[in-house]
This record gives sequence, structure tokens and C-alpha cells, in this order.
Amino acid sequence: MTLTPTVALAAPHAAVTHLTTEHRVAPINVDVESPRFGWNITSTERNQRQTAYRIVVATSEAGLSNGRGVVWDTGKVASDRQIAVEYEGEALEPSTAYFWKVDVWDANGRLIRPGSEVASFETALLSDDGETNWDGAEWISMADKEPNSPGMPMFRTDVDLAKPAVQDARLYISSLGVYDAYINGERVSVPQGDGETVELLTPGWTNYDVKVNYMTYDVTDMVRAAKQDGGELAVGAVLGNGWFNSSISNGANYYSRNGNPLALKAKLLVEYANGTTESIVTEAGDQWRATDTGPYRFDGVYDGQDYDATMEIPGWSEADFDDSGWAGTVESPYESTFPDAVLTAYPGETARIMDEMSPQPVSLSVHTGVTNEESSPNGRGEVVVDESRSVSGDAAADAEVTLAHGETAVYDLGQNMVGVPKFTVSGDEGTAIRLRFSEFLNDDSEGADGPEGSVYLENLRGARATTNYILSGDGMETHQDSLSFYGFQYVEVTVMTEGAEVTVHDVQGKVGTSAITDIGRVTTDDQYINKLFENTRWGQRGNYLWIPTDCPQRNERQGWTADTQVFANTALYNGDSSWFLSHFMDSFIDTTELYGPDGAQFTSVSPGAAFSFLSQRGISGWSDAGVVIPWTLWQMTGDDTIIDDSWGAMEKYLDWIHEQTGDSWAGQGAVFGDWLSFQHTSNQLTSDYYYAYSTSLMSQMATATGRTAEAAKYDDWFANQKQAFLDKYVVDDPVAGVRILSSLPTSGFALTNGGIPEDDTQTALLWALKLGFYEDDEQRDQMIQLLADNINATDEFVANHGPQGTQTIETTRADYAPDTISVGFLGANIINPVLTDVGRGDLAYTLLHQDEMPSWLYSVKNGATTIWERWNSYSIEDGFGPASMNSFNHYAYGAIVEWMYEDMAGISKDTANPGFKHFFLQPHIDPTGEITEVEGEYRSPYGDITSAWSVDGDAFSYEFDIPAGTTATVRVPAASADVVNVDADVDVEFMDGVAEFMLGSGSYSVTSTLG
Repeated sequence: MTLTPTVALAAPHAAVTHLTTEHRVAPINVDVESPRFGWNITSTERNQRQTAYRIVVATSEAGLSNGRGVVWDTGKVASDRQIAVEYEGEALEPSTAYFWKVDVWDANGRLIRPGSEVASFETALLSDDGETNWDGAEWISMADKEPNSPGMPMFRTDVDLAKPAVQDARLYISSLGVYDAYINGERVSVPQGDGETVELLTPGWTNYDVKVNYMTYDVTDMVRAAKQDGGELAVGAVLGNGWFNSSISNGANYYSRNGNPLALKAKLLVEYANGTTESIVTEAGDQWRATDTGPYRFDGVYDGQDYDATMEIPGWSEADFDDSGWAGTVESPYESTFPDAVLTAYPGETARIMDEMSPQPVSLSVHTGVTNEESSPNGRGEVVVDESRSVSGDAAADAEVTLAHGETAVYDLGQNMVGVPKFTVSGDEGTAIRLRFSEFLNDDSEGADGPEGSVYLENLRGARATTNYILSGDGMETHQDSLSFYGFQYVEVTVMTEGAEVTVHDVQGKVGTSAITDIGRVTTDDQYINKLFENTRWGQRGNYLWIPTDCPQRNERQGWTADTQVFANTALYNGDSSWFLSHFMDSFIDTTELYGPDGAQFTSVSPGAAFSFLSQRGISGWSDAGVVIPWTLWQMTGDDTIIDDSWGAMEKYLDWIHEQTGDSWAGQGAVFGDWLSFQHTSNQLTSDYYYAYSTSLMSQMATATGRTAEAAKYDDWFANQKQAFLDKYVVDDPVAGVRILSSLPTSGFALTNGGIPEDDTQTALLWALKLGFYEDDEQRDQMIQLLADNINATDEFVANHGPQGTQTIETTRADYAPDTISVGFLGANIINPVLTDVGRGDLAYTLLHQDEMPSWLYSVKNGATTIWERWNSYSIEDGFGPASMNSFNHYAYGAIVEWMYEDMAGISKDTANPGFKHFFLQPHIDPTGEITEVEGEYRSPYGDITSAWSVDGDAFSYEFDIPAGTTATVRVPAASADVVNVDADVDVEFMDGVAEFMLGSGSYSVTSTLG
């Protein structure tokens, strides 16, 4: 048959673009039976929207026109849905390419022409048992190699491709450990931008006892090249310990103190032009051979990498290599040890080296010794700098320096980053150099761990974080680590061999990240606010590496769940991270079933079992990530699949809390509370808040997915939680007014950061206002005033919250400047949004601009290029914060950026219409006058939203774009409705200095006069 769309007039000035499958463009690893499709509409016409669509899927691009091989044709469907349209056609075949297009009818019933571009996707193996469609591939390990014995295993095989021309080739590969894969001497790479790049630490980190990921690569060109070179093909891989065989996994079911044998599993599927196929698979025996005598001597997630270039094996991954001296391979015990573990296709973009993000050195400093130990304040002295060999500025990127034994070169990359070093050196064979990595240089403060100017390493704790490299002596040699990663701004290079010299020709930092696609940004006319935004983006890049980690440098690097949930909304505005967080959520559920109490309370970290002893206690705020993350993903993407996928675990968690606390309606406890806050709130109070918060989110998600009974149950729970809170914590004295008793003692084990709980803390007041936990508007107004007084640290507030007032201790607000933040991890993401929502945007902006400690700009003005773990991680006056827990790349406090998108730039989601089907454009101008221009943009599921405003005196100007298929409620500041000018016909409503009106899609301009 020939596919002919329903006849209709063509819609001018419109196009159907950005076709996605499983929220990605042209994926080749789709591993679900019913993939989800999505698309955007662009149009120069206003008020455009979709009224109907027709999707056609076929096994060839030609089939979309001639009807051959069509596996799904929806026909014309009257619907405005553009997000997560599930496939309902014939059963998909594994390892098969499919092509699809969508016809769209616009608001006037016109067919948009030309139609959409042709999109494609490929299925992966469509199995998770590790056997089906793997064609007999086995997990193989190097024969007779003991775990943790010297040298990392290298595998290889040769195959004669004596077949017709190669049509396509796909490599499906996984490892227990991490791998670098090779075909005929070339490292397997992935498309990135206009070129290719290599990945870092594939296949990532999962709970290996229940799940391992495999990756899919299009290696057609590599295999064709082998065919043209004679037909013989070599496949090779280097394995590293990764997370599988590392102390980072201590406590996990798969962890062994004696070491785990590393293993490889792979299938190379070759399709020939005549329609036949051939599979090359890993199998135990002599067909695949292995050695540990190569240059990869040692690696570890915490430890770094040791590489001996004198042990390189030329041609090892090429055809015709003589591997007769290599060992054979044996079947790994993995499947017999964990027979129920599944092997699944990784659902997103892999972590990779991003050259376009990688910084160049801004200075090179050569150190020849230490001086002034006796006269320095801390007795550590300062480094002796050889100024003749030191360079700063642009010249540092190209500088060469020759170092003698014991001399050190320190490269400043100008940006705290996460990834690996790449360096070029020359020197004699066997000469050893050492590279160490740090986020800061030592000063002369008490907390420094070395002479001033040297690299500061104490905050790494037990992480070795070192590259040891032995030169081959073969001229200029270039090396880039691939089996570990580091968090660093500074690279220290030292010659370790006595009597030797080494010339360092080049040192670079190569960024490795899973946050590869930016989809949002906010800029202002304030350089410090712009720097805060960029620091947050860099924090996300650094800590989104396969999983969302807390920090990338010390011996921790765990997937802490509170950090993840408070930052999730910011992350989804900043980058294309929905698949990343969805995959994490999948792993999080696995971790909870394995290590959570009763398999119900979500854990504090995921994957793995680190800190599992804490997860056995109440960990509100951390465990609630299991509810907050799915809700946030649903809100930002408009795809409710995540709700269904997570519902069982979420419901089990809420029921478990209720079993623990019953009709007290109290939370289960919070070991961490409002972590690292300067003003301590009762841990139990934070637990009660989060129990109620998760309950409210469950009600919303239940309603959205048709779970009517569950929605009613959670609404009832929330009402009970509110009343229990009011009865327990809120005092409404006729004279003294409203108080929140956030100093009430916490039962059970709790970490307090050394603080003593106080009443009326910022966090306590913020959460009460956010949840609506007050009796009436009068109580609400009093809470707002209490919050303002706390932030302002007024004399009255300080006096009333001390020994002369209602507390036995003096409030910590007396210790810090007025208009500073005293919240921790569980308050930082809500303080400015709540202040703005309750009409105190002036305080929100005051806090944004504050640069005294504790504040966001305090770190910026103390040299930060990422977000710090502590408000006081470092200061020029006092030096370093506590080294036992002091990361300089820790994104949680970067959650302020959510407010920068939603309230400063004004691009704000409407929770009643997830995915920005309807949203708000509601910029809040800066009453301090320090910011007069803001531009924001965000690529929503429906297309680009832009928002740009400026203030000049009392003149407000605003330009914005609303994507086709959506509507927006616009709210702008104005003196009255009469002074609002919109280049569209709208009905303007006015209240309390804000003009409001509704608009459909299009580009618009608004002006107003401010009061």
C-alpha cells in the first residue's frame, strides 16, 4: 500500500522537528517493547497547536512512503499529545533499525507540510537474561589470574571476515569492572558534536549482584575498514577495576575484600550486504586470549591509575598479532554466583570525554623547594618558585618545561573539573613521574597540609588520587588516563627517578561527564550572579558521572540521595538529564530492595551499600528522594511513565513509615536532618515535614495516573499530618505570637553537626510556609514576619531567641551577619522560592546578593569555580574548613538555580500541567536594583522557551517565546493594568502590582510602567 495522508490544506510557516524516541534523538540501544515517541512543532504563527497526529513506523525509510515493512500506523488521531506517545504496533525485533515520521495537523486543522523529518531508532537485544539474543556470549576472565594481582587484564581475539561486503556492524559489550574497547587497533568511540569522542568508565556503576548494563556501538566503519584491509578483524578490550572491584563498594553483596575477578562479555554482530549475519562473541577457551603483562599496571576509583609505557605491547589490538604467549580465558563465576542478575541496555548517553568543555592551563608554576618554614604562620613555609620557568596567562597552555628529580610543576586549569589528565612528556626510558590532583593550593592557614603554594590534598582523605607514569623513552609520548577519574583544578607533576630529567610539553584536563547536553541558561548584568550560575553548571558536570554523586575527589564519591533530590529540578532545567535520573531511580529502587530496612525505606546512597548502617535508621530527606525524584521527572518531562515504574516502591515506603509511627503522623526520623545548616532544626521536625511532603506528592501522582483511591488516602494522611504538626510544634500565644518549636528533642540517633536545636529556624519556618502548615492567614503572616526577622537577624529576634527570651542558648543568628542564610541541604533549595511565593522577593534577592558568610556569593568571591559542600569550605581570612568533610565540588547548594530559572528569569512550571504544556512566565524584578537585565532560556519538552526582561528607571520591558502546543500565563510587574502594553489582544487582570494575562504560542513583547 501507499501511505497517503488525509487531504488538508498545508499549514504555512510551521514545521515538525526534534523527533525523539525514549527521549533521545536516534538512539541505537532501545531495550523496551513499547518505546515512547515525542516531537516539537515550530511556527512563526501565534497560537499554534496540534489537533491531531499520525505516526508511521517502518523497517526502512522507503517503507514510510511505499508502505512496505510498516509495523505501526496510528492513522489520524485527534489529540494534542506530543510527549511520550507509546508504540502500539507489531512486536519489535532485536538488533533492528526502525524509521518513523509523524504528520501533524495544526490548530486550524491544516496538515503541516513539509512533514516531519524521518527519525530512526534501533533496538538493542531486547532481553535481560544475559542469554537471549547474545548468541552464546559468555562472561570471560583471564585464566589463572588472581583478583588484585599486578596488571590489568587485556583481552583480544581474531576473526576472518571472509564474507561479502559489510552492511552494518554493532558491538554489544559489558564488563564486570570498566572497559576500553578496541577494533583493529582503534579505540571504539561514540559520536559527539561534529566528531567522535571516547567514553569514560563504561559501563558505569550498578548493583552488580542484580543488574549490569551493556552498551551498543555502531562500528560499521571500523569493521568495513577491516574487511578492506584483508578481512581479518581483531577485537580487544582493557579492563579496569572500576566500582566492581573497589573499596567504594565495601558492604555491597557483590563486594569481596579478596577481590573480584574482572570479566568481559561482548557480541559483535556483523550484517552483510547479502542479508546474512555473523556474530563474534566472547567464549572461554583459547579463541579469546588475555594477558596482564601490558602497561596498565593498576587502577582504582579512589586511587587513580598506574601506567608503565615500557610495557606497552605494540599491535596487541590489531589483526595478525601473535598472542600465543598470552593466557587463555575461563568462564567467570559471576552468573553462577548471581544467577538472577539481569543484563540490560544502558538507556541514555554514556559518560564521555568532552573536549569542548575541557579547560586549558592558565598558569604553570615550577617549584624547586621550600623556604621560610620558621617564619610562616603555620610552620609549613612556602614553595620556592622558579620564576624563569613559570608562566601565566594564555602562554601557559603551550609552555614546555624541563624538570629535574624532585622538582615540581603545578598547572592551574582555572576551573575545578572532573575527568582525567592528558599529558605529553619526553625523557629517558624508565623515568617515573607522578601526577597528583587537587582543588586548591595551600595557603598559610592552620588547616593547610603543606607549604603555601603547594597542592592541598588533605580533603581527599584516604583517596590516593594519583597517576604514576613510567616513560618509554620513545621521543614525545602522550598519555590520557582512562580507568579512573579525578576532581581537580590543579595538576602537580613531579619527577620521581633520581638523576633524571623530564620535559613536560603539555598538560590538559579532559572533562568526563554524563551531563553532555545543556538545554537551559540564565544570564544577568551581574557578573557574580552569572558566576554562581556557571559554578552550578560545573558542579553538575562534575558530579553527574554515571550516577549523581556528592563529590568527585575524596574517598566517597557516592550517590547521596538528598543531594540528588534537592538538585533534581535545577539539573533538569540545566541539561538533558531525564534519562540519567530515570536510570538512577531504577538503580535506587534496586538498592532499596537490597539494603533498605524491610526493603522499604529508600537508602541514603545508591548504588551499593555504603553507609548502610545509617540507612537502617530513619533518614528522612534522603529516603524521600525515592518520591521527590519521580515527581520532579514527571513535572519536568510530562511523562508519567516514571510514576508507574516507581509506584510500587514509593507506596511501600509511605506505608512503611505509617507502620512505624501510626496515628502520631510523625516521620520515621532523620539521621542527617538539615545537613550542614548553621542554625540547627530538630531532626524530628525535618522528618515530619518530609513525611508530609512525600505524602502530598504521592497524592498528586496518584491523581495523575488514575489511582483515585490512593489519592484520597494520601489527602487524608496529609490532613492528619498537618493537624499533628500544628498540635505538636506551633504555639500561638496571645502576647508573644506564633512560634514553631523546632528545638523539640529528637528521639533516636541523629547527627546534629554539633548544633543545638533552636526555635523558629529558617528551615522550620520555610517548610511550614511551603506545606501550608498554619491555621489561618494570620498565623501565616506571623510566620512570614518571623522568617524575615530571622533572616534580618533583628535585635528583637536575637533577644527573643536567647537566654533572656525563650531559649536557654543564644541563637546562632547572633553569630553571623544580618541577611545571611542559616539553612542546610534541606532548606537551600526552598528558601528563595518560598520567600518569593509569600511576597518577600525582596528578601530573596537580598540573600542572592549577600557575600558575607554564609551565602551563595561568599564562595564566588573567595575564588570558587564550582559549588562548595559547606557555606564555609574556605575563606581568605580563615583558610580551609574541616578537612574530614570539605569538598569544593558539591552541587547541593547550587539548587538556588531552580529559583533563578523560575522566579528571576520567570520560566516556571505549572504543577497542574506537567511538561510545560501550560506554564508561567512570571519574572520577578530585583528590588535592590543591582540586577536590571535577565535573560533565560530553556528547551522544554515542547520546544524553546525564552524570557528576557530589563528595567530602566520605572520602565519595564519584556520579550519572550512560547513554543507551539503550549500556553502560558504571563505575570508582569506594573503600576496598574492601564500601563501594560502587550503586542497581542489580551484581557489583563491586575492585583497587588502584578498584571496577568494568558497567551498562546508565539513571540511577544510587553512593556509596563512600574509603580
